[in-house]
Amino acid sequence: MPRQYAIYDVFTSDRLAGNPLAVVFDSEGLSDEAMQQIAGEFNLSETVFILPSDNPAHGAGLRIFTPGRELPFAGHPTVGAAVALAEQKTGGGDTDIDLMSVLEEGVGPVRTVAKLQRGQASFAEFDLPRLSARIDAEISKDMVAAALQIEPHEIGFENHQISFWNAGVPFVMVPVHDLSVAAKTRCDAALWEQLAPMADGQLADAFIYCRGGVAHDAHFHARMYAPHVGINEDPATGSAAAAFSGAIHHFDELLDGHHAILIEQGVEMGRPSKIHLHLEVDGGKIIQARIGGNAVKVAEGSLLID
Repeated sequence: MPRQYAIYDVFTSDRLAGNPLAVVFDSEGLSDEAMQQIAGEFNLSETVFILPSDNPAHGAGLRIFTPGRELPFAGHPTVGAAVALAEQKTGGGDTDIDLMSVLEEGVGPVRTVAKLQRGQASFAEFDLPRLSARIDAEISKDMVAAALQIEPHEIGFENHQISFWNAGVPFVMVPVHDLSVAAKTRCDAALWEQLAPMADGQLADAFIYCRGGVAHDAHFHARMYAPHVGINEDPATGSAAAAFSGAIHHFDELLDGHHAILIEQGVEMGRPSKIHLHLEVDGGKIIQARIGGNAVKVAEGSLLID
């Protein structure tokens, strides 16, 4: 029986921008191998497979695959799946409604809220199932600079230095001086694999950032490289924003209260994305974090795979 799928552009309100995502509905019965092969066929940074939830009170189960491996958690598949399920439930999303759902991912249950507005791109946000935690690691600035094809003195700004964080997927956070340095970075896959530390059985990806952005409302500008899993560069990475929340709190010494942070990514790829990060800080610690963004459907069809 054909399986329905849709392609969404996520973390954008414009088609052909943001991060494209394949959403495969009714994925029950597909083997792990078949899911990995289908993700390779789409060849997008991630493909999400919708399954029945283990807990009947939850909305759905998700399996998330890059072209090279399965992930326990990722942001743009979570946002895209929440929007896709909400639009499917409402017959296309041409309505004004907020829908809360819990989606089961490898990292655990993820609470989501999809916000549909007639005539506008749908929006979804989710609570981080796991707050960002810093991991001690010896990471050579010279080796990072060589892997990213920049100079060591171009790494770091203010008190921000290279750091290692994990909120389900591990990332080495690499602050650079400004937009011009970020724009010229390139990732040498072989050199990166030599220096990148491991966490939770995963090799850390590279997240490059600087303060400000091309967009006037952006607080940070970012790029993300994960060549070892088939992603030369990603136009929007929610799991990286989740990990990045810890670095922002640590280096910027956020005061207690609510902090709304806008991260732009994908600009150099011609697929600008906007990731909304909300942090609640109390007693000097992050007690809650949410990530959100828009998502728009660009294509739909059938997989002729049993």
